[in-house]
Amino acid sequence: MSKIRVLIVDDAVVLRRLLAEELAADPALEVVGTAANGKIALAKVPQVEPDVVILDVEMPELDGLATLRALRAARPLLPVIMFSALTERGAEATLDALALGATAYFPKPAGTDGREASLRVLRDGLIPEIKAICGRIRSGSSGARPAPPLSAESRVPGPDVRRPPARSPARVDAIAIAASTGGPNALADVFGRFPTGLPVPIAIVQHMPPVFTRLLAERLSARSPVPVAEGATDAPLQPGRAWIAPGDFHMAVTGPATHARLRVHQEPPENSCRPAADVLFRSAAQVFGPHLLAVVLTGMGQDGLRGCEAVVAAGGRVIAQDEATSVVWGMPGFVARAGLAEKVLPLPQIAEEIVSRVLRPS
Repeated sequence: MSKIRVLIVDDAVVLRRLLAEELAADPALEVVGTAANGKIALAKVPQVEPDVVILDVEMPELDGLATLRALRAARPLLPVIMFSALTERGAEATLDALALGATAYFPKPAGTDGREASLRVLRDGLIPEIKAICGRIRSGSSGARPAPPLSAESRVPGPDVRRPPARSPARVDAIAIAASTGGPNALADVFGRFPTGLPVPIAIVQHMPPVFTRLLAERLSARSPVPVAEGATDAPLQPGRAWIAPGDFHMAVTGPATHARLRVHQEPPENSCRPAADVLFRSAAQVFGPHLLAVVLTGMGQDGLRGCEAVVAAGGRVIAQDEATSVVWGMPGFVARAGLAEKVLPLPQIAEEIVSRVLRPS
């Protein structure tokens, strides 16, 4: 297969060079150009025909958001990964970019741990993300935006997707949601479709660094009838509210179910993630048992797989986002192929399925 063609857009010369050298060292990638600002980048795109653009947020002449708008107008399916600083301003701009149609984001290495640490962050994080996103595009699915709703016939999962044994419907007392790459937009879609007065609590793990999770919670809360906040230790799980795990903290549920509370902690990462969906799912399954509904949205890797095993073992239910509408069908794909998901649905149908199960008569 031909190499993935990458265009790097960043005004910092040192970082641009570091990124170009690390990406070019991977045999699956080819850096076809670099640009110091969005104006130069827009001129280069038709010349070098990249498969993916790595786009800085803050740049002179034409910043990342303005560049993204122009790219989306000209090339709506071209994957764009925002390369953002770990600051409040960078987080705000990144979430704006995701709302404008950026495919994903990646936080810039902080630089305090030296060159080798920065290279390791790029090697272990950004490069796999580029490959996962571009692999989806080359296989025929668009990662730039969620696909439109599919017909019942086209939703039939492939032969590698299995189903758990059929069981009688159970009351839903709590919802746990996991997401990673593409998750902020997927969560916005789901929460935007919820009705007012949803009578159960919701706990969320979205793989994001600190600051980003607080701002994501504020945005979801502003655009949804369900109030969303960052989770905190001893916060009571109240019906009709949602909590998102803070960046760099695991979030767990403690019981009993009638007085469930949250606990956030910094125990070791799981699946190289903190927060990790497995931590949330396992703890919620222990507290809510057969009355837990777990939802796995778009994301890279397999965080959530072991947690979903615990949910099903406790009698709970799992639904997963389908491949066609996932930016990366990693997390939901592992769950679906393991036979843990009762339903594998396109993104626009997930909120409806959740509400239907929550409001189903006991």
